Amino acid sequence: MGIISSSIARKVAMALSGLFLVLFLGQHFTINLTSTFSPETFNEFSHFMGTNFLVQAILQPVLIFGVIFHFVMGFILEVRNRAARKINYVNYKGSANSSWVSRNMIYSGLVILAFLGLHFYDFWFPEIVHKYIESNPADATRYYGELVEKFESPVRTGLYVLSFVFLALHLFHGFASSFQSVGFNNKYATSLKKFAKFYAIAIPAGFVFIALFHHFNH
Repeated sequence: MGIISSSIARKVAMALSGLFLVLFLGQHFTINLTSTFSPETFNEFSHFMGTNFLVQAILQPVLIFGVIFHFVMGFILEVRNRAARKINYVNYKGSANSSWVSRNMIYSGLVILAFLGLHFYDFWFPEIVHKYIESNPADATRYYGELVEKFESPVRTGLYVLSFVFLALHLFHGFASSFQSVGFNNKYATSLKKFAKFYAIAIPAGFVFIALFHHFNH
């Protein structure tokens, strides 16, 4: 159980799982963005992702495992870090040694975890029921309508927007620090960190735009 007993291994595992989830986030955003200008394209992408064997049987389970692993590892790191701070409390000054975002990653992570629960409730579980429990015939045109319906409620839209704000906070520290955790320290490190900061703001802002676009235009 080296990944549990070694502090360095835990940080590397956390960083790698985070980078994997960041890649998925970009892909998810790209598909969802098409819904704002081409319902047909969004339906095509969604139907492919929902029926392709490689995506459903391999990539989807890997993604679910990655999410669970990342959050479990995050809780483990938080518990270990808090224990270490209690031991070294005389020399530890949180506000001086780290940013507010980095000190509260566990809380932004919990909000994101709650958001994922809502997201699964809104999209993944209905998809499972539609395909495997009710055994409905394939309909390549249903995805856009289902997406738009979820953003009719101002409460649900507000919850999504709030979640994306916390996602931005989580990514702002986590994405940039992941490069350092995996030992990436060369002439491109500074540029990568700047890109990570931009990504941390731009992608959640894009998701906010998508949610508000559908809320106010349908």
